[in-house]
Amino acid sequence: MNDTKSPPEIEEKVGVYVCHCGTNISKVVDVEDVAKWAESNPHVAVSRDYKFMCSSLGQELIEQDIKEKGLTKIVVASCSPHMHEGTFRAATEKGGLNPFMFEMANIREHDSWTTDDREAATQKAKALINGSIERVIHHQPLEQIPVSINPSTLIVGAGIAGITAALELANGGNHVYLVEKQPSIGGHMAQLDKTFPTLDCSACILTPKMVDVSQHPNITLLTWSEVEKMDGYMGNFQVTVRKKARYVVEDTCTGCGICIEKCPFKVIDTEFEVGMGERKVIYRPFPQAVPKYPVIDAANCVYFLKGKCKACQKFCPTEPNSIDFEQQDEILKLEVGNIILATGYQLFDVKRIPQYGYGKLENVFTSLEFERMVNAAGPTEGKILLRDKESEPESVLIVHCVGSRDENYHKYCSKVCCMYSLKFGHLVHERIPDATVYNCYIDMRTPGKGYEEFYDRLLQEGTNFIRGKVAEITDSPRTPEEEGKLIVQVEDTLIGRQRRIPVDMVILSPAIEAQPDSKEVSQLFKMGCDFEGFFIERHPKLDPVATMTEGVFIAGACQGPKDIPDTVAQGAAAASRVASLISRGTVMMEPVRASIDTENCSGCRICNNLCPYNAIEFVEEEGYSQVITALCQGCGTCVAACPSGVITGAHFTNEQLFSQIEGLLWDVQELEPVPAGKEE
Repeated sequence: MNDTKSPPEIEEKVGVYVCHCGTNISKVVDVEDVAKWAESNPHVAVSRDYKFMCSSLGQELIEQDIKEKGLTKIVVASCSPHMHEGTFRAATEKGGLNPFMFEMANIREHDSWTTDDREAATQKAKALINGSIERVIHHQPLEQIPVSINPSTLIVGAGIAGITAALELANGGNHVYLVEKQPSIGGHMAQLDKTFPTLDCSACILTPKMVDVSQHPNITLLTWSEVEKMDGYMGNFQVTVRKKARYVVEDTCTGCGICIEKCPFKVIDTEFEVGMGERKVIYRPFPQAVPKYPVIDAANCVYFLKGKCKACQKFCPTEPNSIDFEQQDEILKLEVGNIILATGYQLFDVKRIPQYGYGKLENVFTSLEFERMVNAAGPTEGKILLRDKESEPESVLIVHCVGSRDENYHKYCSKVCCMYSLKFGHLVHERIPDATVYNCYIDMRTPGKGYEEFYDRLLQEGTNFIRGKVAEITDSPRTPEEEGKLIVQVEDTLIGRQRRIPVDMVILSPAIEAQPDSKEVSQLFKMGCDFEGFFIERHPKLDPVATMTEGVFIAGACQGPKDIPDTVAQGAAAASRVASLISRGTVMMEPVRASIDTENCSGCRICNNLCPYNAIEFVEEEGYSQVITALCQGCGTCVAACPSGVITGAHFTNEQLFSQIEGLLWDVQELEPVPAGKEE
């Protein structure tokens, strides 16, 4: 701690390069003045400003100066290291230096984008660059760590995103473990009737892919299963999966369905049919389910509750019998090189908006309930009926943005609600031609291919569009025409007045939400999720499928609301990223890792308990802790926590960090230390 800034052993020749970033930086920061000022630092051999340092010509400037001027360290003042640190490290290496002899000063996000004060921004840029110069002097050459990639991949979630990713990888000759917590793959797409804007049958386009998954020799399908633990690092993950007991022996079951037919007990199907229909206690979620094997609902099975019945076992025709009431959960240990999370979404609970009357007013439905109603395989065989299941509605009103674009619930747009609400309107027109259809929307958002044309089609079909947010839905009539109707109170902003609209049926289009366990899942896989619960990508524009944990990728609505085409595209993109790593065989990992001075380690084990990656082990025989380099992610938690100060973070040593701080606090006008007391 006393030698926080020991002088370098050799004379350093630092090159400083200040980027205009078009006008992102130069419109606020006087980059020419900053570059000229940097030359006054005694360690700086050359200082330049350039329009776009990330361009080929900008990188060539660095390479040429290293070779011609004998530079030993490089500082680039531009944008975020997340954007171009790799770019400039590569340029430094091409010039003949170790790539870690480079330091980046962020004068865009941390400076020019934070103020309009040109003088203050210019002074701050000088301070940031001075800190980087003082830091880079103490950089040491580091070598990247080679890691071999296990060609097997784990995909968690088998909706359309997970299915797409699995088939892309498996068709490329790579083995995939596809884990799904439900009894069947398919996800929410399996519950839909038709898909906008082409009105393809959802099952018709999904089922062939489901069958391909079940029959593919490179895919190990693990349904009714959940991941419980993940250890390891990119290329070498160890994953623990719990395969829950189906109480059906898959090796002997033929999927004949006799057990389902003979089971005497039914329960409300709250999962696949969302409460709109019933299922047996031993059941297959839907006719096209993959795998074909049924599962016993132990929570409602009379045998598990009272020790009686066993009808399914008695009538099972296979030999040996495929019903096994003694079956136990199976714990599987998988070794994989990469992981793709495609855990999907849930729908907003519309009961949270009590003024819409869901659960109290009989004929208020959710979007998914309506999807099951209009599905030919659903509880009403495709007929649009009121709750009494006897009469058709003469008027239907569809409410957009229930829980989304709402300051009280979710500010974001759920992206698909406008389009599936339009689809509902079309289906009502198609099946009940004389029905009156209303769509209450905030703004109509139809940005996809063929989406605007679909909206025009609804206009031609006679749908009544009301621009306004529904305030309340009641069943309190004021006139004879309102008797027996649902009354929708809405402000029509296009005509500037309040309207009371009596209808027979209301369909609520709820927001897409992150899964309720997304925070726990993000912790399990050692990555991040935002305040809404969606998983955080490495970069929202340039890297939307990778996460901050190397080797862990995301796809589909677990990253944010998206429709089927975008979900399929992201599933394929995640598979492509994994395939590129597998094809390389060995990848180089960042050498920014922690190390422990074992001779001076006290063995207190504080670091063992705090490491989020389980990368520190205690050696009992020697009484000290040591870092498992391959597991370490260089987060620095152990460095900060060590009471003895014997843990060092490569590329983030005390010497480097204190030098940078001192450089920031120097008076940039005179390159003199700030007098005591003026730091504030």
